[in-house]
Amino acid sequence: MHRRNILWGTIAAFGAAFTASRASAATEAAAPSAKLKVVYHLSDLDKVSFVLGNIQNHIEGVGGPDNVTIALVIHGQALRAFHSASAHPDVSKRVGQFSKAGIEFAACGNTMKSQKVGLNDLLPGFVAAETGGVVRIAELQSQGYLYLRP
Repeated sequence: MHRRNILWGTIAAFGAAFTASRASAATEAAAPSAKLKVVYHLSDLDKVSFVLGNIQNHIEGVGGPDNVTIALVIHGQALRAFHSASAHPDVSKRVGQFSKAGIEFAACGNTMKSQKVGLNDLLPGFVAAETGGVVRIAELQSQGYLYLRP
């Protein structure tokens, strides 16, 4: 009789431990995860609309701009698409919307010098990456941002 009680007690203890571990796993799965941080890298002029579309899809895919932190770092020929004097109306509209949603638009300081433009020459919402676009990307990656180059 004593052995049977020990056996049933052991089985009950394993069952309780298993149930507790499953409950803990379910709680962890339901817990909100850390806010995702993403840096998009854009240097190709012909990919400007594509990348802006990707950012829009990203925001919608996570349920809105409050659920993700996005930075767009632009250098090279792509920066020409963001000159306020010549920007396509759709690009201007999207930059305005994204800036209001908290997306960082960083223009490479080296590209700005080579194109002879200042922040005032770019669409509103830009900041200058004075040390360079690729340096800014590396800084963001060191802060936990995921790197995307569509």
